[in-house]
Amino acid sequence: MSAPARSAPPTLALVNVSKSFGAVRALQGVTIELHAGEVHALAGENGAGKSTVVKTFAGVHRPDTGEVRVEGRPVTFHGPADAQAAGVAVIYQEPTLFPDLSVAENIFMGRQPRTALGRIDRRAMHARTAELFERLGVALDPQQPARGLSIADQQVVEIAKAISRKARVLIMDEPTAALTGQEVARLFAVTRTLRDQGCAVLFISHRLEEIFEICQRVTTLRDGTYIGTEDVADLTPDDLVQRMVGREVEALYPKQDVTPGEVALKVSRLTREGVFTDVSFEVRRGEIVALAGLVGAGRSEVARAIFGVDRWDAGAVEVNGTALPPGSPTAAMAAGIALVPEDRRQQGLVMDMSIERNMGLTQLRSLRRATGRGPLISRRVERDRAADWALRLQLKYARLSDVVGVLSGGNQQKVVLAKWLATDPAVLIVDEPTRGIDVGTKAEVHRLLSELAAQNLAILMISSDLPEVLGMADRVLVMHEGRLTAEIPRAEATEESVMAAATGRTGAVGEAA
Repeated sequence: MSAPARSAPPTLALVNVSKSFGAVRALQGVTIELHAGEVHALAGENGAGKSTVVKTFAGVHRPDTGEVRVEGRPVTFHGPADAQAAGVAVIYQEPTLFPDLSVAENIFMGRQPRTALGRIDRRAMHARTAELFERLGVALDPQQPARGLSIADQQVVEIAKAISRKARVLIMDEPTAALTGQEVARLFAVTRTLRDQGCAVLFISHRLEEIFEICQRVTTLRDGTYIGTEDVADLTPDDLVQRMVGREVEALYPKQDVTPGEVALKVSRLTREGVFTDVSFEVRRGEIVALAGLVGAGRSEVARAIFGVDRWDAGAVEVNGTALPPGSPTAAMAAGIALVPEDRRQQGLVMDMSIERNMGLTQLRSLRRATGRGPLISRRVERDRAADWALRLQLKYARLSDVVGVLSGGNQQKVVLAKWLATDPAVLIVDEPTRGIDVGTKAEVHRLLSELAAQNLAILMISSDLPEVLGMADRVLVMHEGRLTAEIPRAEATEESVMAAATGRTGAVGEAA
């Protein structure tokens, strides 16, 4: 669908907006117009200014210069309440519902319909909630507790809440990052329904294919500067990447051809009751093996068991021929396994610690030996090692002493990689290595993984990004409901064959169709 003809003023707009935080220029001369009946993408690398745009629209930030306009009229949002009153709603990647309240109670929190006696009219509240879900074309029970809802269902509840407040502008900030393919399809159906009902939608995603599927126009930012607004139909993915990064990205999947060596990781009939069953595979030196499947298939749980975070009930794990005991990360690390977890903020980093201290967490013993002062660690030694890894991974930072939380998502991922690569592992397990990072950094991470494999490292990569799986893996192992359903060589791997196995539509392991 191409962008509609526009005669009315935009529902919401930023006009030549600039915003600084101290010496940091977050936005410079940014103009973006959101029109009724249109899904508008906001594209840019991490640090491009997308979050500042969202917070300015939402009333969290006020522009230093330029204007916010509603229906063509300049307005000043003194806070989020003003933006909500103007019909602006933001749907974040991870909704924040009250888990012990029902879906209907979450939607009408603080605005519950009342009976003539002043009591909450639950029947009316449930009926209105049902009407909202019907309007959105989804089937959810208004009386269901919010606890236990999937991220996708929580987002639908947040959208229903916004519609109940008569929101005219819906800002969707990385809404698909944690969703399965089917959940993304449902979210897009809801988004199209809202668009067709006259809402203006701002859509932010690092997944270029989603922008080309759901959006009519795209505004691109680079380093806080407005690059331009164009019809999506007039662009190719390569065009959009060039506008985002300011250069040609030669190869998003720079996979080097490597002849696999000896078996580094051997998993034999690994079982954890109720989670995964009879999982067996090998990863050789120089090889990137992808573990694919839908969310909930058991991929991350297998990785956690291999690393010893979770105990397994049956089976065996060997690294370079040495058997590992169940439930011992210490033994796994000593044997040469490194795990880069899916949730880098909660499990991969200590967000309040410095960049250099995070990089040194896995090498405390080595740092003490290099310092030569008993239990003490020299900050100079720690910083020198961190600086070396920062250079090798092309980390973008101000000072190594800064807390790691100030880095962009892609640079945080590089810190996690540096922390584990510093242990000189034989096997690197990376869980969703490029989730939530921009296309330029994604290409850098892929280049790094390819170079590590070429240097004889065995890599087990877990990814929900099918193009990433197909572009980077020498072999694809597919899981469905806790079991391996296929092992597909690189030459035979297609989106169709992987999805068939991921949904249980194949036979024994080894079938590629």
